[in-house]
Amino acid sequence: MPTVRGTPDHGDAWSRPWRREADGTESVDCPDFGLSRRISVHEGRVVAAYQLTAEPGYRFVWAAHALLDLAPGARIGIPDGAPARRYPDGGAVWTPSSWPAGMDRLGPDDGTAAGAVVDTSHVSVHDGTAVLRMAVEAPGQPVSVALWRNLGGFPEPEPYRSVGVEPMLGRVFDLAAAGEGDAACVPAGGEVRWRLTVTAETVTETAPAVPKEQ
Repeated sequence: MPTVRGTPDHGDAWSRPWRREADGTESVDCPDFGLSRRISVHEGRVVAAYQLTAEPGYRFVWAAHALLDLAPGARIGIPDGAPARRYPDGGAVWTPSSWPAGMDRLGPDDGTAAGAVVDTSHVSVHDGTAVLRMAVEAPGQPVSVALWRNLGGFPEPEPYRSVGVEPMLGRVFDLAAAGEGDAACVPAGGEVRWRLTVTAETVTETAPAVPKEQ
């Protein structure tokens, strides 16, 4: 934070030391904001609750950087037709699209790399009989799910396989490219709260691609 990419790389909180309180809350202080996080388990769901404090009007982008080791044949479950912004080469320029835009199924390494930001609050990942579900809740803020689909196409000259499925606050990879409504914004009260919920399960049959409502 406050960027998924940009300067500094992945934002100010990425490489700073965090402190842990007795109740399990973890916090970090950055030049323009303070961020805290508490992770707990409720009925088999892992819940990460966040709070950012800053001056009213402060804009930011946040993402849960879930990098997943997925086999060829795995698929990403997001409702078909959801509005999306597709980054054909993973760069800064996006084109309007709609999900799945050819990005929902992961094959073997084919030398491609692309990104997308999809207007949805929840996503499921299906790899054989394993299903991972993630959902982000942030009242009054724009939320989305970003996908980084690197099948051996990045970086040169030594590309590798890397798949990121990233629930977000905001709708762009880089805060510098955010237009109206594309970034989270601190309201008059000086704080933003949001919650990431993660569940994992094993199914006996191949699960449908469309995720369950949270």
